[in-house]
Amino acid sequence: MGREFLDLFEEWAETYDATVTGVDPQYRAVFANYNEILNEVASASGGTVLEFGVGTGNLTEKLLDSGYEVIGIEPSQAMREIALEKFPELPLLEGDFLTFPEIKSADTIVSTYAFHHLTDSEKEIAVRQFSKILSSNGKVVFGDTMFESVAVKDKIIKQAYDRGFTNLAEDLEREYYPTLDVMRNIFTTHNYDVTFKQMNEFVWLVTAKKQ
Repeated sequence: MGREFLDLFEEWAETYDATVTGVDPQYRAVFANYNEILNEVASASGGTVLEFGVGTGNLTEKLLDSGYEVIGIEPSQAMREIALEKFPELPLLEGDFLTFPEIKSADTIVSTYAFHHLTDSEKEIAVRQFSKILSSNGKVVFGDTMFESVAVKDKIIKQAYDRGFTNLAEDLEREYYPTLDVMRNIFTTHNYDVTFKQMNEFVWLVTAKKQ
């Protein structure tokens, strides 16, 4: 999932769980309602769930607690080690949104805070691959940072710089955060019905049902 960011994932492994609790003021708004976001993704899931970007296993825990069969995909070795310490029986495979071991089928594909590591063209390739994996009437459920428009994104970046949140601002400029229209077009092009629900200033819940 954007292997160019793999070093960043490795660095985040030890601090990620603390960051999502809001200890870093720069990212507090990004992770606002974090537990609710995970719960929403889990409650919208069903059947066999394929999770991309398992990270430290926070969403995985919600999925397993809901009784789903979960298959995990994670590119970072450090993240995989942490997740496997929590869930040693979890089928956790090395891979990313574009390159991963063969998965025969899944009923739901989920991810949180990860899809933005792909360029828009890579996002489209990933969604095309999802269609081959998903069962009939399967769905994709993502919680991720995206913006209503480029103007909104630019405004939030400026606000981050004005507040002295340089790391956040640079992240927003460097990574591939899409607009809602871009995400809608990618999914509808591949025959999904897609809906959006805003979870905080940055994160939207995307539910795309395969037609």
